Formats: sequence, C-alpha cells, structure tokens
Amino acid sequence: MRIARTTTIAALAASTLALAACSADADPAEPTGTVSPTGEAAGATTAAPDLEGTEVTIVTHDSFYVPDEVVADFEESTGITVEIAAPGDAGSLVNQLILTKDAPLGDVVYGIDNTFASRALDEGVFADYTSQAPAAADAAAYAIPGSSALTAIDYSDVCVNYDLAWFEDNGVQAPTSLADLSDPQYAGLLSTTNPATSSPGLAFLLATVAEFGEDGWQDFWSAMRENEVRVTASWSDTYYTDFSAPNYGGDYPLVLSYASSPPSEVIDGEPTTAALLDTCFRQVEYAGVLEGAQNPAAAQAVVDWMLSDDFQAALPENMYVYPVSEQVEIPADWAEYAPLSEDPHTLDPQVISDNRDEWIETWTSLVLN
Repeated sequence: MRIARTTTIAALAASTLALAACSADADPAEPTGTVSPTGEAAGATTAAPDLEGTEVTIVTHDSFYVPDEVVADFEESTGITVEIAAPGDAGSLVNQLILTKDAPLGDVVYGIDNTFASRALDEGVFADYTSQAPAAADAAAYAIPGSSALTAIDYSDVCVNYDLAWFEDNGVQAPTSLADLSDPQYAGLLSTTNPATSSPGLAFLLATVAEFGEDGWQDFWSAMRENEVRVTASWSDTYYTDFSAPNYGGDYPLVLSYASSPPSEVIDGEPTTAALLDTCFRQVEYAGVLEGAQNPAAAQAVVDWMLSDDFQAALPENMYVYPVSEQVEIPADWAEYAPLSEDPHTLDPQVISDNRDEWIETWTSLVLN
C-alpha cells in the first residue's frame, strides 16, 4: 500500500484551512493513556479508543521514506490510514509547524532534529507523550533534557562527503578536517546547505562553532566565502545535484551529507565516496505528537510504531540513519562504509537554543550578504 503524500505548500495551506474549520467546532479529546501500535493501551486506566478507520497525517521532511509493506503492516494491524505531508527540509518543517501551530498541519511529526528541536518546543508545538514501546528505553538515551514531548527515533553524523575518484584523478589530497576546507587548494570545491532552511546546514554551522569557538567560527566562514563555498537551500540540492560522485555527475567533489551516505554510493562492490569523520556533528531525529492534533491517540500509535523493530530496521537502507533501537541489526556494509565519528562535534541543546538565531543571522551576513 502506498502512502498518500502531500508535498506542496499549497496543499499544506489547504490542509491548514480545513483543520482550522474543524477546530472551531470540536476540541480533540485528551489521550487516555499510552497507546501501542496495536491500539492497546499500556498502563492506561481506561480502554484505548478504537483506531479502526482513523486517518493520521505524519508531517515530515522531504527525505522521509518507509517501504510500502512496512506502512501496510502498520495500517492493517491498527486500522489506521497513514498520510504524509512533507513541506521541505527540516528547517522549513519547523517554520511551518510554528506558523500553523493553532491549526496543525497533521497529527504527528517525524524528523525534528536536535539542532531545531528547542525552537519548536519553545513555541509549544508538541504535546507531551512518553512511549512504552520496547525501544523507548534506548530512545531515552537521546532525550532532550526537561521535555517529554519528543521521542528519539534515529541518529547519524552530519559530515562532509567527498568524491574519491575526483581527488585521485586530479592529484589532490582530500581534506581531513574542518580547518582544511578553507585552504585555497579546495577553493570552489564544497557545496553546503543554508543553516536557516536546512538541518544538515545548521548542524554543519554548529560543528564549526564547537570546533573553533565563538570568535573563530566567524573567521572560518569568512575564509570559506573567500574560498567560493557554494550554498544551497536543501540537502537534496547539494547532494543529488551538486555532487560530482558517479551517481550524480555534478561539479562539486565535496558536499555536506552524512557519515551514512557512502554505502548508497558503492558501485560493483567498490566505494565511490567517503565521509570526513573529523568534520561531523551528531544529529538526532525525533517524533512528536502535535498539540491540537485531530487524532492524538493515532498519533501516539505512530510514535510507538516508529520505535518498532519493523520501522527501526527500515531506517538504515531507506533513510540512511542509525536506529535508536539496540535490538536492530545494522547492515553489514555499514561497518565498512558508514562508520560513525569516534568524536563527533556536539553542543548542549540549551546553548543551541540560546544562540541559534543569532548564529544563523551572523552566518548569513558573513556568507551570503
């Protein structure tokens, strides 16, 4: 069964108007307990509502993909019909959630990450929910301090990737660190994404703040502007259009992506790309029930489903991220082609929250203006 997909802002606006009309007449019932993907309450004092015939809309980023059979199994076991609304990259997603928080675009969100999460939490976009799914204990290791509104689903490292053949063919040694990227020998070779609209772009900006400090990161980006860094609006533009790797044929042998991207670029058993593991920022993606959702019980069931073995096992080969569940096996080739950074850059969520907007504004002035 194929997920119904809404991908345009116009369609999202129509959904917003429809939900606004509904909200004037009805106040969604509060969930009565923790709901499993089977519709049974875990630890609830009253019976869970019957989910048969319920429609749930997952609002997510434009890289979301789950195999049809995984969705079909969930729909069959719960009676829920799944629809998808994808307004763009994670940054655009957060903007849309905030703008429409009084008339939500859907019921549950997937893809809010630790670079943007605090902004959505501060705006009251999400309702509290604590899953009782077996993998919830693993997800708790990535919980945002002081909040029970978001549940960790997956993680990965945002890193610069490079085209192995390009560097070999041109007799240039690939960079190994963030500082190397500003070296004149790499001028005009890197495509990255705008931190104002792209969560990988923001993660990369945060990596430079963590690496160079409050003053040094600005010097780095000034040097990167002089080094002709290219900036796109989204990860898909940078990766699929700009990357010079054999599968894409763009003009940039250095692109911002993930440590988990190279396995998808193996051709005839040979890797064609690799990640620069000293450039990485650890990114965690979350799911959450939207405050004011039309179907909060179904939304809770979706969060639980995203912690199920079936969903977690589908993540690596479909969205190229690591599942939070420790019970799910990672594809064998990931150990060889997608190792995580041993020492990724990180920043405290509160530090990100306190400085994110100012850092983005300063970055924009340094790089784009």
